[in-house]
Amino acid sequence: MAAVQWRSHGRNYDTELQRCRLEAALVDFGDYHPLKPIMVTDTKTRRGTRKGSTSSSSSSSSSAPPDPLSSMLDGTDPLSMFAAASASETPPMSHSSSTGDLGRRKREKEEEAVGPDFEPWSLKRGEILARFTTTEKLSINLFIGSDRGKATSQGSAVSEKVRTRLEELDDLEEGSQRELLNLSQQDYANRIEELNQSLKEAWSSDQKVKALKIVIQCSKLLSDNSVIQFYPSKFVLITDILDTFGRLVYDRIWTMCSDPRPLPDNFTVEDVNDTAKETCLNWFYKIASIRELLPRLYVEAAILKCNRFLNKSGIQETLPRLSAMVRGIGDPLVAAYARAYLCRVGMEVAPHLKDSLNRNFFDLLGTFRQISSENVRAQLVLQRVEMPEYLTLYSPAISWILQCIAYRAPESLLTEMMERCKKLGNNALLLNSVMRAFRPEFVAARATDFIGMIKDCDEAGFPKHLLFGSLGRSLASADPPESERLTILNEAWKVITKVRSPQDYINCAEIWVEFTCRHFTKREVNTILADIIKHMTPDRAFEDAYPQLQSVIRKILTYFHDFSVLFSMERFLPFLDMFQKDSVRVEVCKSIMEVFIKHQVELTRDPVILNAMLHICKTMHDSVNALTLEDEKRSLALLIIGFIRMVSFGRDFEQQLSFCVEARATFCNLEPVLVQLIHTVNQLAMETRRVMRGNHSRKTAAFVRACAAYSFITIPSLSSIFSRLSLYLLSGQVALANQCLSQADAFLKAAVSILPEVPRSISVEGKLRSSESFLVDFINSFLATLLVIPDHPEHGVLYLVRGLLNMVQDYTWEDNSDAKVRVYISALPLLAAMSQETYLYSIPKVDSNDTLYGGDPKFLSEINKLCETLIGQILDHLKTLGRDEQSTRRQGALAFSLFGVLLAHGDLRNNKLSQLAVNLWNLSHKHGCCETRTSVRTLEFIKHQTQQPDMTHLSDMVQRLTLQSRT
Repeated sequence: MAAVQWRSHGRNYDTELQRCRLEAALVDFGDYHPLKPIMVTDTKTRRGTRKGSTSSSSSSSSSAPPDPLSSMLDGTDPLSMFAAASASETPPMSHSSSTGDLGRRKREKEEEAVGPDFEPWSLKRGEILARFTTTEKLSINLFIGSDRGKATSQGSAVSEKVRTRLEELDDLEEGSQRELLNLSQQDYANRIEELNQSLKEAWSSDQKVKALKIVIQCSKLLSDNSVIQFYPSKFVLITDILDTFGRLVYDRIWTMCSDPRPLPDNFTVEDVNDTAKETCLNWFYKIASIRELLPRLYVEAAILKCNRFLNKSGIQETLPRLSAMVRGIGDPLVAAYARAYLCRVGMEVAPHLKDSLNRNFFDLLGTFRQISSENVRAQLVLQRVEMPEYLTLYSPAISWILQCIAYRAPESLLTEMMERCKKLGNNALLLNSVMRAFRPEFVAARATDFIGMIKDCDEAGFPKHLLFGSLGRSLASADPPESERLTILNEAWKVITKVRSPQDYINCAEIWVEFTCRHFTKREVNTILADIIKHMTPDRAFEDAYPQLQSVIRKILTYFHDFSVLFSMERFLPFLDMFQKDSVRVEVCKSIMEVFIKHQVELTRDPVILNAMLHICKTMHDSVNALTLEDEKRSLALLIIGFIRMVSFGRDFEQQLSFCVEARATFCNLEPVLVQLIHTVNQLAMETRRVMRGNHSRKTAAFVRACAAYSFITIPSLSSIFSRLSLYLLSGQVALANQCLSQADAFLKAAVSILPEVPRSISVEGKLRSSESFLVDFINSFLATLLVIPDHPEHGVLYLVRGLLNMVQDYTWEDNSDAKVRVYISALPLLAAMSQETYLYSIPKVDSNDTLYGGDPKFLSEINKLCETLIGQILDHLKTLGRDEQSTRRQGALAFSLFGVLLAHGDLRNNKLSQLAVNLWNLSHKHGCCETRTSVRTLEFIKHQTQQPDMTHLSDMVQRLTLQSRT
């Protein structure tokens, strides 16, 4: 191709803007609203409507655009259809039938299973297993099955069944067992799980009697309390097997009733067939044949729900009988857990039978005197267990029983329980369970009475600080009478502060911190913090209590969101100093920062807050090292950035800059924080410009130059090349807006100088990606800024543009890449804009090249020469692509891009330039790779332009532009 003579055509931007504006058109929508047709109406209530009327209001006028959603619904929305359907299907209900229905539903609701507000056993299970552990060796008797446990045929005589049943059970009780000794706690749990699996396998292989024998054998283990500290965990493990057995039996009988049609959930005895009833009775007869009391009790309780298949009142009659059977158990601990299991089963199958549950508990109260009997004391001496530790073994059982009784119970029941506690001499164990079982509102209303009862308790068996801990849990959830709150706190703290064991002390103090924060001021909270520091500092006791100390911090942060108040507590920061383990200290600081960012609404300059928060942020920052994960760094940086954004010194801009200088030195290891500080300083410079309305005084001019210096010094410390590039550009724009020309020049020159450092690939979200697209985007933004940058008087014309293009020329682009040529194509519109008499945009009080050169022919000649050089480079690249058949699509795309630039910015009255445009059009369509729709719209645009007075020269060119079909 011959050499191209470039010349930009003159642009009148205001006129072009007027042409591009949309024409205003008045639209009369009348009564139309897009949401109006969608209206749910109960058609039953509209008695006066005509037969053909719809549920919506009057239809929209014909001039309104159609609603695509309504058109899909044939004029009726689905909600109206449902309303009409329900109205037509539901017959009118008389008052009497409605009342009867309500009564029936009320009864059903009372008898239905417990609601979500009842804490299930499954949540307590893990806590018990973790709490009650032992290092003692355990033993277990494993059942060894035999082949005698085959079920007899249904046609055999009843006497034969009974004889066989007794023989099978005798087989179990006379032998076929193997004792395993010296088991660790984990080994014991594993063996129990093996028994559970054996039970399931025996059941699935139709060895039902073998399954029963396994359950009986496991139940027998509950009579053994030779390792008494482990008994609550043993109870949990073995009752899991009982629960499995109960489900298997119930599901089997249910299945027998479900042929041919499934049995409904609310079935009655009449729905159960005779075969299922006989099978159910068979199971109860088998269990009744067990000679020992404890396994007979537990196994029958496990299948208690099966009574539903036999008669209506079976469960109601069986529960009291089983409760009475527990009276025959001599060991009070074993008896307590047996009653707990009865309550568990009772709450699952018949939660409405509260009388049986209450009777169960009152029987338990009657056995409390056994706890201090000679037999029990002798057993504790033998096992070297102290009485306080022994009493804690009862807590899970008594707490569960009381939870079942107190569930949705009236307040009067608590009064009755308190009276019974007094009659038993304020038994501490019972009193503790009562406070934890009943609703916090009930307990809080009687907090003073409970404190009096706690004072009268015997501390030898159950420490009073545990009782105050239970009371504190209730008071943290419910409020006692306001007049009693200070007295309650003083009485509680008198006991808590005397606790000698640091662990016991902090366990109780942590609970009462919430009550104090909830109802008192920083003075009382500060006093409690001082007391905690006093107790936990000696012998570095705090090292063993980090979870509790963290809980104290969380509770304080829950109620104190005013950080000026929080940090004015004298003991708050000394309290933080107790967190000396790095990981814990950082977690505490993070929790404080999260609350600060969430609740600090107003910007702050409070020196108390700033000093404390800087200390906390520095603690987080200093935890960063070479092993810190990137996610952790990012998390810490976001929290520190949140703090920096909340700091404002108002019009004291110099103080704000000083804060940023200090923060830069403090947080130098977290790059996102440095980036935020640069943005903050740039924003500070722009805020100064706004306040001065662009007319800087000598003082403010010096200040914005100091801001520019801050950014210029800080940016090179960043490791991310694209962060440096974008911040150089942004800071240069800020400096230019503040008339700091030399600073802006330095920023932009620095950006150009580091372009060769851009790597070929960068990591994005952990994956390596080519950096070309990011680099090209940055260069395009850079070019847009160069339009308003005036040339430096000591350098040549367009020295920044030339410097940028030279860097682009020398940069090592990817193989088979068009990125460099695309940059050249992007540079042509900039150069065309620079040749205009008045630039498209400018910076106030900054003279751009349009003012400096004033359309000087030498300046325009330099621009045209540079354009011609760029076009020559582009055309050479197009020729290179033309030699490779695989590159035709790339060639066509680049040719069409250059055609668009010539059309928009070139003076096509020049014949050579016009001919080049036609050639580029033909080249882009040569191989049918150009999108037809884009080509058609481009032609339409050109034809539209020919109608403008100054664009008639395009008429000739448009005749030579043809669309070529894809071949």
